[in-house]
Order: sequence, then structure tokens, then C-alpha cells
Amino acid sequence: MSKHKRYRSAEKTLGTSPGTLTYVGAEIEHATKIKRIEFNASDYRIDDSSKLSACRLPGFETPYINWIDVDGIHEPKVVAALGQQFHLHPLLLEDVLNTEQKPKIDIYDEPTPGNGNGVAHPAGTIVYVTLKMLHHSRQRQELDVEHVSLVLGKNYLISFQEERTRDIFEPVIERIKASAGKTRRNGADYLLYALMDVIVDHYFLITERIGEKMDELEDQIVQERANQQTLAILYTLKRELAFIRRTVYPVRDIINTLLREESDVIQHNTLPYLRDLADHVTQVIETLESYRELTAGLMDVYYSIVSNRMNSVMKTLTIFSAIFMPLTFIVGVYGMNFDNMPELHTRNGYFVVWGGMFLVTIGMVVYFRRRRWM
Repeated sequence: MSKHKRYRSAEKTLGTSPGTLTYVGAEIEHATKIKRIEFNASDYRIDDSSKLSACRLPGFETPYINWIDVDGIHEPKVVAALGQQFHLHPLLLEDVLNTEQKPKIDIYDEPTPGNGNGVAHPAGTIVYVTLKMLHHSRQRQELDVEHVSLVLGKNYLISFQEERTRDIFEPVIERIKASAGKTRRNGADYLLYALMDVIVDHYFLITERIGEKMDELEDQIVQERANQQTLAILYTLKRELAFIRRTVYPVRDIINTLLREESDVIQHNTLPYLRDLADHVTQVIETLESYRELTAGLMDVYYSIVSNRMNSVMKTLTIFSAIFMPLTFIVGVYGMNFDNMPELHTRNGYFVVWGGMFLVTIGMVVYFRRRRWM
């Protein structure tokens, strides 16, 4: 997103009170799609009817893990309705709607009231995580950033993602359908890990693409086939790396907070997976740092090659100037129109001057070669 768009988006929330639900992002014409998934080790149910009435806070004794997958955050009324049904804090909902929000984690320790009909609901900790999903747009040759929010409660998880052509969490849904892996045999906290793992895996794909591009640029620069377009691509990669770094660095802090958090929503058996995810994030960060250093090095090499080219050109021009200086002097002397110049009346003077100029040129060329100046 350009700076102009960022500043214009920021104006939407100027002067509003905290907790005011205002969508900050690109205008979307499609309706929000809601998918409700219930699963346990032996069974699963998927309802993609987009009905808000079907999305309710699960009870204490529910046999299922409830996952509400919301595709589209451009309708504040829908987000507000979900927040009311799941008793989510207004500040949490405000961050869901703000696509400019940086990755972070918030933990809300608030009691969850009943629904008014005597049915008890889980109370306690609610974990809110916001991340950035990174896609590579091959049409525009730039990064496409998607704002993702995850809300973890007791026996349920709500995922909010921007409206796109496909659901980024489709691989996790397919694993639930196939009963493959550990997703259906674990709780909502493992589901949180699985969704975060999908996002981190895309970070690897982005860094691999950048690495391939940098290998191409390195070959161009080393083989002296680089031009101004190469430099422009290098600056673009430099900006992308800086943005990805700002996106990935907070993820490590988010995971460390989850590892340190002692609550009923993060089970002990999920901690090893979170530690493994933290290792993956650290690997991405180290790769980004090496690419940043490589980018700076490639720029230095490019400028060195350009400088060497310029020095070579200046060296050639200087040699030519040095050779023609005595020749110009000789021609200038005998080009003066004085009557008393004995050489002008010599019968073979013209050929003698040419011979002298030729000898001077050969002598200077030999001298320059011995000095290794050419």
C-alpha cells in the first residue's frame, strides 16, 4: 500500500473515541462470508451458510471445538454482531477492522456473561492475535498484504481475514475434513498454532522468491550486465525486505508471549509446537537479515562496477588527451603565420613533421604500456 493510501486511511479514525468500529482498508463490494466449523477427534461439521445466528458462544460441556472463519472485515455491523455474541472487547474489534494495525497480541482476562437464558458460558482468558499474511502478486510484481486476526477462547477460535479470491486457511480445513494430522485430536489452542503456522509458511515462500530474485541480480551485476533497471529492482527488494522485517519481527514476540502465558486456553501439550513455530520465525528473521546484508553488498558492488567503468572511460580519454597534447602543440607552432619561420620553406618539412608526430605518438604509447596505464 502506498504512503498516500495509508495517510488517507488513517484519516478515517481521526477524532473517533476508542472502541469505535471503523473499517480501515480498501473498499470491498462483496458480502462477508462466514464459515462455521465444529470438530472433534471422531466427527466434524461445516456450515458455510454465512448465518450470524448460527455463531454462538459454546458452553462448558460442548463436545466440539468451534471455529468461526470470517472472510471479509469490511462490514463493521457483522464484526460488531460477532463481538456481541462472543462478548469480545470493543478495542479488540477495533483492531480487527484496522488493516493498518501492526502484528501484536492482546490478552483479555474478563468474565464472560451468560446469554440470558440460564446457560453458563466459559469465562476467563481471551487471546487476540493479529498477523499479516503475505502473498506474492505476480501480476503487479509486488507483495500483497492481508490483515488477519485470530481470537482464541475456551473451546472456540474466530479467524478474521480480508476478502480474497480464496481462503488462506483452506489447507487446515482440508486436514480437518481428512482427519489428517493432529488438528482434530487437539483443542482450539492447537488450531491457533495451525493457522499461525500457515502464515509463517508463507513467509518462507516469500523469502525464497526474494532469494531467487537476488541470485539473478547477483549474476547480472557480477557479469557486468546490470543497468539502471537492476538498481531499481534492488531498491524495490530493499523496501520489501524492510517491510517483511517489520511484519515478521513482532511474530516472535507474539509466540514468546503465548509460551509464557499461563492460562486455561493454552494447553501444555501445545507448547512444543509453539516453540517449533518460534524456531521457524527465527529462521525467517535470520534469512531476512542475511538478505538485507546481501542487498547492501550488491548495491556496493554495482556502484563499484559503475565507478570502474567511469574510471576506465576517463582513463582512455586521458590517454588520448595526453597523446594529442604534443601533436596539437606541434601543429599549433607550425600553424602560426610568421614570415621568418625557416621550417616552412623546407622542401620535405611537411613529411618531417608528420614523421616526428608519428614517433612522438609511438613513444608515448610504448611509455604508457610500460607503466601499465593502458
